[in-house]
Amino acid sequence: MIKEFTSSSGDMTIKIDYDKCTGVGQCVEDCPVDVYELKDGKAVAPRVDDCIECCVCVESCPNGAIEHSSC
Repeated sequence: MIKEFTSSSGDMTIKIDYDKCTGVGQCVEDCPVDVYELKDGKAVAPRVDDCIECCVCVESCPNGAIEHSSC
């Protein structure tokens, strides 16, 4: 199951593959602007509008569960 989070302007999308996400939380820890949090053992991106498009989340996820439209 892929969960999609889109910015309010619609120009940026973060997709998290819940089949791959194990809730390690590396994205939560590494994101410099706190876009991510863990909910029910899975990563969610409730603050996509705060994203600075640095792609650290994609690089830091040990399971390759994050896809970012800017990366």
